[in-house]
Amino acid sequence: MAKIKKTLLSIVFSIVILFGWSVFNSNNVNADEKVYEIGTDVTFPPFEFANDQNQYVGIDMDIIRTIAKNEGFKVKIKPVGFNAAVQALDAGQLDGVIAGTTITDERKQKMDFSAPYFKTGVVMAVGQNSSIKNFQDLKGKRVAIKTGTAAGDYAKSIQKKYGFKTVTFDDSNNVYNDVTTGNSVACFEDQPVMQYAIKTGAKLKIVTKPANGGAYGFSVKKGHNQELLKKFDAGLKKIKSNGQYKKIVAKYLGASAVASQKAHKTQNTFISLWKQNQGALLGGLEQTVILTVLSIFFATIFGIFFGMLGVVPNKFANGVSTTVIYIFRGLPLLVLALFIYTGVPNLVGEKIPAFVAGIITLTLNEGAYTAAFVKGGIEAVDGGQMEAARSLGLPYGKAMRRVILPQGLKIMVPSFINQFIITLKDTSILSIIGILELTQTGKIIIARNLEGFKIWTMVALIYLVIITLLTWLSKWVERRMKG
Repeated sequence: MAKIKKTLLSIVFSIVILFGWSVFNSNNVNADEKVYEIGTDVTFPPFEFANDQNQYVGIDMDIIRTIAKNEGFKVKIKPVGFNAAVQALDAGQLDGVIAGTTITDERKQKMDFSAPYFKTGVVMAVGQNSSIKNFQDLKGKRVAIKTGTAAGDYAKSIQKKYGFKTVTFDDSNNVYNDVTTGNSVACFEDQPVMQYAIKTGAKLKIVTKPANGGAYGFSVKKGHNQELLKKFDAGLKKIKSNGQYKKIVAKYLGASAVASQKAHKTQNTFISLWKQNQGALLGGLEQTVILTVLSIFFATIFGIFFGMLGVVPNKFANGVSTTVIYIFRGLPLLVLALFIYTGVPNLVGEKIPAFVAGIITLTLNEGAYTAAFVKGGIEAVDGGQMEAARSLGLPYGKAMRRVILPQGLKIMVPSFINQFIITLKDTSILSIIGILELTQTGKIIIARNLEGFKIWTMVALIYLVIITLLTWLSKWVERRMKG
């Protein structure tokens, strides 16, 4: 039991170090350097998207950076996606959000908004050869919308009246693709975004006039970061009066800018796309591997501890093990990630960096599975082995260490390698909290060039190569263990 206590202490100590570092780092950066963490979308051109150098640009990005420079503060852009950004803002994980957020009375209950900086309206778009001309033609059909957006809310508000069904996606590219592939007959989007997408290559057409007119605003959590909000308003007023605002809009919506973007897309062969984006994709892979290795390390400690608890001759310890395995193996990984990243900060009142939240998420989820096969591996050893060892005078701990575990290890090792592969694949779910791993990197690239098929093929091939290598390793280890 002494070893078990030491293991528990190491787990707790590791988690405390991770959390303590995240809190200290977050507070230190924001207090001393006055850096505000600003959340944004990942696929909302021309307001936010990644350029050819995979740097985040767009109307919103230029506005917030120009204002920050003029008003004397710094910003750190967090491309987490619109839905995740709104949730993270409410949890206090972000200082502000600029993501083409339409100012509404409902949102004002949770957010404080700046002065409006861009007027907009909702339009409906359909495929280029579609016969859909108006809302009446949507009866009984499926429409694509984006999660948490004003355009999506508008579609839902008229859904019963016109008798159509909706399907939601987290990014604009998937919304457009669902229409162009014929899975949905139409989509709802903000007018300037839809116009830009069509002008730069999206095979859609707008069939309705702008409705539900509104305006975009920069937002902070209600009652928080009022100084930042005042700085934004003051800066916005200045850039509108000195002409900087007009230059920013023209930079992305001017005829030459749109033509250049469209011309560039027509040259996107598979090879040219790989050459253009290999740095970003390999960077995403590096982040994926780091997440996987760290998570497996902590999950292994976690899993061994709770797996051992499940086999010691103590009913309370057995119950704790069973409960932990049941809870963390039963929770969907996506729900667990959002709970840790946006739910826990509401309870403790401190930020948790997305990377740390991702490590904790994978540790708990993968650790529960590890605990299950550690427990199962030990229980698979013939019970007579323990009885024989004890009859020879060996204490329980030594009998477990010298007799049972060496036999159980042969059963467990292949499962350990397989869990490594599963963890590698599970890192893709962490894109929901904005971690820039391989999947999130793919989303950001596609937001710029709308080359979904080619980019996802590259991402799939990268995953396939790594998983194939790990599978070969698993088989090699398994043969060595049998030999």
